[in-house]
This record gives sequence, C-alpha cells and structure tokens, in this order.
Amino acid sequence: MNINGFNNMHIYHIYPLGFTGAPNNNTFQSTPEFRLGKVYQWIEHLKSLHINAIYFGPIWESTSHGYDTADFYNIDRRLGTNDEVKELFAALQQNGIKVILDGVFNHVGRDFWAFRDVKENGAASPFCDWFAGLDFSSHSPLGDPFSYQGWNNHYSLVKLNLQNVDCVQHLLGAVTTWIQEFNIDGIRLDAADCVDIQFQQLLRSHTEALKPDFFLLGEIIHGDYKKWANESTLHSVTNYECYKGLYSSFNDKNMFEIAYSLNRQFGSTGLYKGLPLYSFTDNHDVNRLASQLNDYRNIALVYCLMYTVPGIPSIYYGSEFGIRGERTTSSDADLRPDLNLGSLYEHNDVNLLEQIKRFASIREQLPALKYGSYRQLELKNEQFAFIRESGKEFVVVLINPSDSNYTFDAGKWNLGIGTLTDAISGDQESASGNITVKAHDYRILYR
Repeated sequence: MNINGFNNMHIYHIYPLGFTGAPNNNTFQSTPEFRLGKVYQWIEHLKSLHINAIYFGPIWESTSHGYDTADFYNIDRRLGTNDEVKELFAALQQNGIKVILDGVFNHVGRDFWAFRDVKENGAASPFCDWFAGLDFSSHSPLGDPFSYQGWNNHYSLVKLNLQNVDCVQHLLGAVTTWIQEFNIDGIRLDAADCVDIQFQQLLRSHTEALKPDFFLLGEIIHGDYKKWANESTLHSVTNYECYKGLYSSFNDKNMFEIAYSLNRQFGSTGLYKGLPLYSFTDNHDVNRLASQLNDYRNIALVYCLMYTVPGIPSIYYGSEFGIRGERTTSSDADLRPDLNLGSLYEHNDVNLLEQIKRFASIREQLPALKYGSYRQLELKNEQFAFIRESGKEFVVVLINPSDSNYTFDAGKWNLGIGTLTDAISGDQESASGNITVKAHDYRILYR
C-alpha cells in the first residue's frame, strides 16, 4: 500500500482485555474463553463509522495487562484460541476492516518462557543473552539472584536484548506467523522510541517481503518523528504533539497552540508533509476526551479537527459516545472498560456519534482531506480557519469554540474559487463574502 493508501484508513482502537471484561490476571491454567468474539457484535457499528481498520491492543498470552508477554505465538487464553481469532480476523476483513496488532518487542513479562528458563537455570540458561543488562553479580528488586533491565524501571517488564540474533529471529518468526496464519495487515510497535532502530529496519524489510502493503505504526511520545517514520523504518507514528493541542487549545481558549503544531508539521515548510501520522483524541494510556475537555460543548469540534487536518484519524473504543474515563496514580482501569454496545446507544451521546459518522463520511468523499496540502487561513484565540487543497478540490474548515456566533470574512483570504458548498447542509456560500459559524460550532465547505 502506498502513502495515499495508508491515508485512506479510518482506525478503531480496541484494548481487548478491558473491552471484553477479561480477568485482570492470567492463571495460565484456565480453559481458553473466546471473549474477543464480542467484536462480532460491533462490526455493523464499526462500518457505520466508516472504520476500515481495527488496531487491537495486546492479544498474545500474557501475565496481566497484555504488555507483559509470556508467549508471542499463542492468543491469550482469556481472549480465545488461535483458531477462533483467525476466524474473527477473516470476518473483519470480509467486511472491509483491516487488522493491526500491538507488537510489544521492547520487553516481555516475567512469565515469558525464556525468562522462566533463566530463573530456573541461572547462568546455565542458553537464553541469558536474550535479556538486557542481565547480571549474576547482583539481585533484582523482585528477589532474583540476578539483576536485569526493566522497562522504565518496571521490573515486571523485562527488557529484551534486540542485539541478540536468536531473540530477534524469535520475534520476526512470530511476525511471520501473525501475517501468514492470522493474515494481519499491520503492527503498532509499542514503545517504539525504546526499540533499536536496526530492529525496526529489519521489521520493515521483513514485513514488506511477506506483505508489500503491510502498515507499521510506532508509539512515539516526543522527538523528531522522521527518526522513526521514514523509507527504511516505520510508515507512521503516534502524533502526540497534535493530540495535546487538540484538547488544550479549546481548554485554554488558545487556538494558536494547535495551529502552531499544524503549521510546523504540515504547512508550506512543514517537517512532516507527506507522512501519514496517526491522529487521536484519546487512547488506553490517557484520559478520555470527554474527561479532558473543560467544556463538553466543544467535543464535536475536536473531532471535526481530527478528521479534517492531515493524518490518519483514530477512535478509541467508546469515545464516539462521549464516555468519560480518567487514569489514577495507581490504575488505568477506568480508561479500559468492558462496554456493552446496546447500553452505549441507550445511555450516552448518540448525537456525537452521528457527527463523527458524518465527519468520516465527508473525509471519504473529499480526497483533499486525506492527502491534500494544508494552509492556515485565519487564526484568533477562539476562531480558526484552514484550507486543504488537492488538485482542483478545495476544502475550507471553520472552527468557532466561543460563546458567540462569529463571521469569517472569506474575502480577505483571496481564494479565487467562487462558490463553496457546505458539506453538511448543502448550503452555498460565497468564497469572497462573509461566512457565519454559530457558537461552539464548525463548518466544512468545499469546491
């Protein structure tokens, strides 16, 4: 798949262990239960949102939250069996929905089979070099007769040594299995900033050889995105810079923040023009947008921006209904709930859902929103206008989160394109006249 192909994606993010209400801990003794089959009930809902790819958080056998992998080749028994999940993925793809899986290759859990061998056999284990910083002259904080490197000093997460050829081949072998047997379409690389660039390059060449249109996404919080997203490593990374600006610009009544990021990234001299960065308003690690916004009246405006600025839009499961959720100092559980689709429709913000469906539909219909250029037209503390252009197609987006109606003077933009059509109402507006946007509202106009 080429860059434009990746930009065509509308992604839905599911954290499987929470979404399915799976037990918090894996005994490794229970009979597999196909909890992930719950996704079947959501397929029509996803299609109504124009979703064409699901990013599943960890699904491989793990000790607790999924990021502490015990086995890269078998589905977590709390979610089902390999065969059941293969059938589910096939059903999703038959409905036009690609499958992207979390690839947690920076670290494993203490129940990972090779680390268990080290615990049992000590320095005699043939897998000692699979783990970073393994040292038998000291003890770990968890009482082991050796020390090792834990991810961010979390010793339940044992850092892998990605310089070890056998370890790397084990991981790439798992990826081969995921592609050849599960027919997945992409991987989201967890903690990509911690994963050796050389390994990422190997992953890129390995997956391209198996499936040329395979998508590689990296979790990156800070830094120059081009270090990880380029022709030899990943295709995309998480756009945390714009994630922050998407909500705080509204909270601070300062649209200059998100406008600055968009200009820096995608303007005429933008650093990331042409990169299909992953856009999101929330995920399994951060507060739900509805809990993050000071004024809920602006929530649809945030989604309007996410769907109309450059990037691949993503919805975190349930947020399309405006549900709330906040992390605490000790738990992310509130961010990763077991949700019932019928209850969501009955008790939550279906109006927001309908607006998001509309944004997704408009993005599908107007190619400029997927791969057009970006240019700022007007900017004030509580008003923002920009244009996306592709060939002869123009899309103008107007945002007004203030408490009063606002009239944009389109004449001073010198667009020279005559009449614009409102993508929602069908109304006609002069591209050289005044265009009014109601309080806490938006307009999407095209030609």
